[in-house]
Amino acid sequence: MDDQPTAQHMPNPHPSASANHLLEVLRFFLHLGLTAFGGPAAHIAIMQNELVKRRKWLSEQQFLDLIGITNLIPGPNSTEMAIHIGLLRAGWAGFWVGGIAFVLPAFLIVLGLAWAYVEYGTLPQVSWLLYGIKPVVIAILLQALWQLGRKAMKDRWLAAVGLGVLAGYFLGVNEIALLFGGGAAYWLIKNLRRAQSLGGFALLPSLAHLPTAAVTAFSYGTLFWSFFKIGSVMYGSGYVLLAFLQSEFVTRLGWLTQPQLLDAVAIGQFTPGPFFTTATFIGYVLGGVKGAVLATLGLFLPSFIFVALSNRVFRRLQKYPAVRVILDGVNAAALGLMAAVAWQLGAASLVDWVTVAVLLVSGLLLLRYKINSTWLILGGALVGLLSSFF
Repeated sequence: MDDQPTAQHMPNPHPSASANHLLEVLRFFLHLGLTAFGGPAAHIAIMQNELVKRRKWLSEQQFLDLIGITNLIPGPNSTEMAIHIGLLRAGWAGFWVGGIAFVLPAFLIVLGLAWAYVEYGTLPQVSWLLYGIKPVVIAILLQALWQLGRKAMKDRWLAAVGLGVLAGYFLGVNEIALLFGGGAAYWLIKNLRRAQSLGGFALLPSLAHLPTAAVTAFSYGTLFWSFFKIGSVMYGSGYVLLAFLQSEFVTRLGWLTQPQLLDAVAIGQFTPGPFFTTATFIGYVLGGVKGAVLATLGLFLPSFIFVALSNRVFRRLQKYPAVRVILDGVNAAALGLMAAVAWQLGAASLVDWVTVAVLLVSGLLLLRYKINSTWLILGGALVGLLSSFF
């Protein structure tokens, strides 16, 4: 294959950062951080619906490329998407505003819940909220899969990659292995004669498993470093984060009990915004407001670093056809993983005729009437509230 540069697919990351664009970024991601339930896949689906389809901030292909890039770097995918989109929309000011605005509402909500937890020793019961919201989230996710899939599945081999990743996920194959494997497999299919030149995809260092000295006494420095380390190496879903938190704070450091960790995870699940604000809760329980700030900063700071580095690197590399082919494969693999998440959410959330009805009505309103996803989420919450009385 001729590796000469071709036209770029990504937008210029240094647009004129007008005050209007920066204000748009601030408003959208503050709003998203305050209303987005359902985890990274659902957050990304809402971004696709609002910023690609409705507001035209970027094209389907540009959005797919960002999904591919964020899936190749550690950290919370939806937060990294917010940082990337802020950068593309409003320059380096948007880079910071997009990420911080998305995280800030969840940080403040979780901080308040952590205070109540420490003060009173219990969590508020909001299962009714998730009961009505989760079917809406599934509808949004399915719509995004349909629209992105039509763009990403450019040939039958990409569709095969996506289906293969979906099957591999349910067979227990590691998520990052599936992502890199999807890109490598598509490259091999397109370049069978050059297959011997491909290597290194399985070499994924993990700093989290390096030996560390046993620490028993609490310190703010160790708290920050522990979360920074996790944010620097963690791929995958919130369940993967749970494994890291268990290993670090329950087993190695002994700072948290198992019930405290489960309460922290519950807080992350029923609050809007990034699930990684579980770090805020743990930080507050261990070290008050200062601990909450340091834990949150430690977990999210690597995302800003990785986005800044990956944006520059990928803009250069994607000029070359070979890299474009690999990224297409990664995009197909990422959609396969999103489909797996949608299936799991559906299996856990569609528990009766009410939740099925919410899913169907939400899907109809999204596809036929282009209703803003925020109104649908609020409607789902209202259904959940009403159902709690019957």
